[in-house]
Amino acid sequence: MFVQIKDLTFNYKNSRKPLFENLSLGFKQGEVTVILGQSGSGKSTLLRLIAGLEIPARGSISIDRAVMNDSLRFVQPEKRGVGLVFQDYALFPHMTVEKNIKFGLHKMSRKQKQNRMEELLTLVGMEEFASRYPYELSGGQQQRVALARALAPNPSLIMFDEPFSNLDSKLQEQIRDDLKDIIKLTGITSIFVTHDEEDARAIGDRIVLMHDGKIQEAGRPEAVFKKNREKLSLAYV
Repeated sequence: MFVQIKDLTFNYKNSRKPLFENLSLGFKQGEVTVILGQSGSGKSTLLRLIAGLEIPARGSISIDRAVMNDSLRFVQPEKRGVGLVFQDYALFPHMTVEKNIKFGLHKMSRKQKQNRMEELLTLVGMEEFASRYPYELSGGQQQRVALARALAPNPSLIMFDEPFSNLDSKLQEQIRDDLKDIIKLTGITSIFVTHDEEDARAIGDRIVLMHDGKIQEAGRPEAVFKKNREKLSLAYV
């Protein structure tokens, strides 16, 4: 597995009950895995743990066979090679599209940064918007810029936390189709968190159903949805 989680236990400071207890899960290289669950199921917290934004009480997390944390070590978030796309896009409002994308490219020369920025704008179909500011863009355009910025440092893993929640349904459908195409072009291993069953069906190579900090089911979309049809129809009405 490209990402391997073993015996993970985590609880928030003010909670007596662990959110995760001995949770184990793997993610295959090059696949888009969708973690599907209702609010409070623990799916976003799991992303934060993989990214290093939260610290588990026990267990280990490895990315590409390198241990990110266990009982002996903890790798800082900026050294994990992980890209994140948040629900609110988290673009810098005072920076143009060009500067937002270049922001994390510290080790590149000026020319390399320019080339990488232009390459990514072409990839996400935003070549004409380099000089625009985030407030001058639509929600869908901001989504594309957020993706380009996350891809800029060439991460080994990219993760999405409810990226379509701020888009209307028509735009959501268009963007998720485009997003899957872009991810497949890059070949980057991806983890996608959502509470929307349609997102999961459209995006995922593999689905992980999560409820109350536990994995209920994991597998190919058609098998997971067929087996859990009644459960899903009740949970996501």
